[in-house]
Amino acid sequence: MATATKTQAKRSASLTGAAGEAKRRAARTDALKAQQDDTVTVDGAKKAGAKAQAEHRAPNGAVKAGAARPARAKGNGALDGAVPMTSALPEGSASGEGAQALSVAARSNEPEVARPDYWDKACADLVKRDRILKKLIPKFGPVHLMSSDDPFVTLARSVVGQQISTAAAQALWQRVESACPKLVPQQFLKLGHEKLAACGLSKRKTEYILDLAQHFVSGALHVGKWTSMDDEDVIAELTAIRGIGRWTAEMFLIFNLARPNVLPLDDLGLIQAISVNYFSGEPVTRSEAREVAANWEPWRTVATWYMWRSLEPS
Repeated sequence: MATATKTQAKRSASLTGAAGEAKRRAARTDALKAQQDDTVTVDGAKKAGAKAQAEHRAPNGAVKAGAARPARAKGNGALDGAVPMTSALPEGSASGEGAQALSVAARSNEPEVARPDYWDKACADLVKRDRILKKLIPKFGPVHLMSSDDPFVTLARSVVGQQISTAAAQALWQRVESACPKLVPQQFLKLGHEKLAACGLSKRKTEYILDLAQHFVSGALHVGKWTSMDDEDVIAELTAIRGIGRWTAEMFLIFNLARPNVLPLDDLGLIQAISVNYFSGEPVTRSEAREVAANWEPWRTVATWYMWRSLEPS
């Protein structure tokens, strides 16, 4: 009898232990599920923050490519009214292009020039539908994008400025201007490798600029048709040239053709500005940046320009 009672007690204890373990396992499962739910909630909230900016998309009535052209700023500067600030990347990375460059628009000391035809309408639309640009656009007053009318100079100067600081790029370009005052493709070809290299250009950049000049001289580029070609078609033609990647082509669309709806997602300055202005400085993926920018269409160039401006020291 005592043995039977003892055995029953052991069995009860065993059952109690099993029940306890099952209960603990269920509790762990519930805790894990709750943790996963929290993760989903946080991740969803982050995405919703960007999505909220994109809920009122503009119609697809973008300004016809090349229809709006601003008056040319004074001087031969390829990026008049803007200073490209490139990160120090190894030469040859990103197809020889400063693809991760910071293009920070700088205030121009030149007299006021005519705005792009679409600029005021773009600003008015962006202020109405975007809470961040509603604050940024009035902050900077009557400023706007200025462009260069010379396609070759724009591209050549972009190549010179790849992968180096703004100050270094400007110093190099001044030497190039001194060596080749006319700044036309034929003169660059006449100058040749040695004299261009003597300006301080690397061997690779010298090759890139001479290849660019040869493309212009040979007629391989449809320069006269660029103003009427779609953005992607212009990019495809430009990126076929050595040393010109998508970022450089997009900068050309912005600063030479003054296209209204360019979104240079390879630009660190744009990504940084979106992070600061829309995500409280948290890291931003290209997908999240694209989602925020969906609310800017068809004026992504204008919004990008103000994003760059927002990074300027106050």
